[in-house]
Amino acid sequence: MLTRRQLRVKVMQCIYAITQSKDDSLDKQEKFLRLSIENTYTLYLLMLCLLRELHAMALHHDMHDSKKYMASATDDFPDKKKFVKNKLLLQLVENPVLNEELKQRKIEGWYLNQDYVKIIFKEIVSSRYYSSYMKTEGGSYGEDKNLIIDLFREVIAPNEKLYEFFEDDKLTWVDDIPLVNTFILKQLKNVKQEQSERYFLPPLLKDQEDMEFARKLLSKTLLQNKVLEDEIQGKTPNWDKDRIADIDAILLKMAICELLNFPSIPERVSINEYLEIAKEYSTPKSSIFINGILDKLVKEYKSEGKLKKTGRGLL
Repeated sequence: MLTRRQLRVKVMQCIYAITQSKDDSLDKQEKFLRLSIENTYTLYLLMLCLLRELHAMALHHDMHDSKKYMASATDDFPDKKKFVKNKLLLQLVENPVLNEELKQRKIEGWYLNQDYVKIIFKEIVSSRYYSSYMKTEGGSYGEDKNLIIDLFREVIAPNEKLYEFFEDDKLTWVDDIPLVNTFILKQLKNVKQEQSERYFLPPLLKDQEDMEFARKLLSKTLLQNKVLEDEIQGKTPNWDKDRIADIDAILLKMAICELLNFPSIPERVSINEYLEIAKEYSTPKSSIFINGILDKLVKEYKSEGKLKKTGRGLL
């Protein structure tokens, strides 16, 4: 789920937190990093829970409507229970492996935040996707799947109230929301009717090596802070470190640290990654500034024999 770039962003956030709080405790920041990474998975599970809660709310409304004697809008639907019988939703609701995972992580769903579920459910019911789906007789797994994809992409993911809720809950989720939503959308598009029950519980990281990469990048950047600052200042004689953007300084230190301490990662890969992060998180001209300094340093390191790249990713 999390790529190396996203891990770099989380390391950047940890270092930024140190610069703002003046707390240079490495142990505390490593714990913050692990928690930030783990919380991404919690957010993913909460979004799956939301789909389950929407199903539960639809079931409740269906039972309530069945007891009414007055006419309602649902009377025009050939099968009022079509949404609650949605096969993709039932894959989530009736998934014992997912149920156990939620139980172990003590994720209790949305019962304390039903107002948000109600807001989204109301938007779903009033959407053209829902109306078109409910007015069609019968149905296939493909039709059920397409509805959930459309609702997630057009109604759930863009919901501002939901975004504000997650932002207020955990600050690091602000950057995780687009990542998690994109990943879930991909999961929904690729899911099959006869899918393994573990399909909706993908690994958070590709392997333990990725976690070690993030931890090492954080610790070495922090421990070598003075050396890394000197490297930057050597390439910018007129550099006033009080004027440079905090994020630029952090990304430069991380990039230099990666160039010198991770021999299996090609230098062009490292540079490109930090340029892309700078474009998203810093000023419009940051990537040009960072690229200029890193290009100078790479040439210098190569001529001095400091840049020793071996192994994976090399020609």
